[in-house]
Amino acid sequence: MSNLLVVNNLEVAIKENKLLDNITFTLSQGSVIALVGHNGAGKSTLMKTIMGIQEKNNGEIIIEEKYNQDTSFLEYKKKIAFIPEEPLLMSELTAMQHFQLYGKSYQMEKSELQRRIDRYVEGFELQGKLNEYPESLSKGMRQKVQTICAMLPDVPLLLIDEPFMGLDIYAVDYFEEILREKIAAGTSILLTTHQLKRVKDIADQFIMLQEGKILHKGLIAEFETIKRRSEER
Repeated sequence: MSNLLVVNNLEVAIKENKLLDNITFTLSQGSVIALVGHNGAGKSTLMKTIMGIQEKNNGEIIIEEKYNQDTSFLEYKKKIAFIPEEPLLMSELTAMQHFQLYGKSYQMEKSELQRRIDRYVEGFELQGKLNEYPESLSKGMRQKVQTICAMLPDVPLLLIDEPFMGLDIYAVDYFEEILREKIAAGTSILLTTHQLKRVKDIADQFIMLQEGKILHKGLIAEFETIKRRSEER
């Protein structure tokens, strides 16, 4: 399989505080990597840096072996959809207007956009909430809106920071169903999680971060063995 995402010698620092140190890995097409580690290990920083939200100090990030974050940023960004841990919605837009904005941003055909909106709204049980603004929605509802936005376009790379945070059990099951569809269609996913048991049947690889460095990486089936070995030290 070809490398969908290449991260090479990535470093991020704020003043003297190094948040990411020499992060290097690849993500193949259709594969799923789970980023694991304690709070402050650098998982969310890595996500934000790949998105271009956090400025990097060194290294390169390339999608599809030709879209470099530094030299082809607009084309690069069109290849990614992002679900942050905390919903990042615009207060002046309704839920439906968020969906329409995302569809337009990714140049989706109107009828296909509407078909997907209808399907996801029903699946996430958001009927009756489409004309409401974020401030009138619960955190769980806002997370559903944010999740639907990212699921609407067909992009080769999904970045998901704590995928099941804030979702009720029915929404979690439905979201997992959509993710499996995306993976089967060739989408690559990089996700952070504190609920590895929930994603161990979705992810095929893991990267363990500690203090901004890669401590371990490998097949997801190897994770429990490495975890026990680390705890024995």
